[in-house]
Amino acid sequence: MRILVTGVGGQVGSALVARLQKFGAVIPIDVDTVDFAKPYLLADAVDRMAPELIVNSAAYTAVDKAEDEPDLAMAVNATAPGIIARWAAARAVPFIHFSTDYVFSGAGERPWREDDEAQPLSAYGATKLAGDNEIRAAGGCSLILRTSWVYAAQGKNFLRTIARLARERKEMRIVADQIGAPTSAALIADAVTAMVSEGMDSLRERCAQAKGLVHFTASGETSWHGFACAIVDGLRARGVALAAEKVVPIRTDEYPTRAQRPLNSRLDLTRLHVVFGISPAPWQSALALELDELAGE
Repeated sequence: MRILVTGVGGQVGSALVARLQKFGAVIPIDVDTVDFAKPYLLADAVDRMAPELIVNSAAYTAVDKAEDEPDLAMAVNATAPGIIARWAAARAVPFIHFSTDYVFSGAGERPWREDDEAQPLSAYGATKLAGDNEIRAAGGCSLILRTSWVYAAQGKNFLRTIARLARERKEMRIVADQIGAPTSAALIADAVTAMVSEGMDSLRERCAQAKGLVHFTASGETSWHGFACAIVDGLRARGVALAAEKVVPIRTDEYPTRAQRPLNSRLDLTRLHVVFGISPAPWQSALALELDELAGE
């Protein structure tokens, strides 16, 4: 089987390549190979690669910068995935794509279900929702995995930022009123691997049962402050020398950003359990594995 994986320079894409190789020939592409900012080039490029499965982890993820570059974010997050989805649908090729909790308003405290109304607060969230809609309109065998708070021991993310700041500063001030589930790239890649492992016919059937959309995060919940405390405590327990003495909880309005973030990023995992039989590990367990790797650098 020929498997096209996009965005391989990122956290999820890199983890996917390592795992999907056992199913066939992986065709890894990143921005240097195919530029999603030029979506008009995509159909011909995918034609040449002739994949039998496509997993799209390429995305514009600079949440604050997207407020000033909405057209570029829309091209990468919506127009490009839509073109790939239509190519895949026309050829009955399964297409897996990743979306985000940022499509929701963050109101209330109940976990968001797949059929809840999406009301993004930011340009980034709006472009990701537009991508979801493009893919679902294309039909075919597509599956959108909405996830949240993605991190890894490599790359640019909250885990590595906190690890760096904890070495440099005695005190850190971290938002404590945004709630979600930190989800490692490895956990996401493992879930995709489990979905693919049963074969393309099973994947097509379950995509249909899931109505093309499923939520996936680690289990449990915390705040960014709770996540930061777990990182600091975990690194210290692994013998990493840190300057940090205090991790101070603050409100979102005490840390203004260009783009508005949802306060409630909880995602309901019922459909994931029922359709795919997947029960993700607690966020603390997934974090422990990444901390082991980070502490060993």
